Amino acid sequence: MAKMESVIKSEIVRLSTREMRKVWVPLRREVRLLKGLVSQLRKSFFELRRLATQQEKQKTEKKPVLGASPEEVKKSRFSPRLLRSLRKHLGITQRELAILAGVTIGAIQKWEAGKFRPKNDKMAVLVGLRKLGRGGVRKLLDRGTE
Repeated sequence: MAKMESVIKSEIVRLSTREMRKVWVPLRREVRLLKGLVSQLRKSFFELRRLATQQEKQKTEKKPVLGASPEEVKKSRFSPRLLRSLRKHLGITQRELAILAGVTIGAIQKWEAGKFRPKNDKMAVLVGLRKLGRGGVRKLLDRGTE
């Protein structure tokens, strides 16, 4: 009788193990897929958080302002050669200078050729550009194109 009990017991264990395996194998696959998905979502979340903090930081950065006081404009000298050398020093093209000054490229060409002089408000922008370095000008241009 003890032998019969052990045979029945082993058969029950074998069948229950088989049934459990039928349930667990698909669940194990699904859990593995879900873990991969959670990992991808976590990476995306942290990347988005990093981008958001970077944008917030850019918003709170002090924006360089182009302009100068009327006294500074009166004191400043203007010549086509100085304007050209300022533009070359800042590493910008006539087009980029036109964007910063709020004028056309033709106006910049005529200023550099000595045919016309900039008005006081545009002179204030040019004096303000003297105060900025290459990095500040690049930041202004990058913000303008966003």
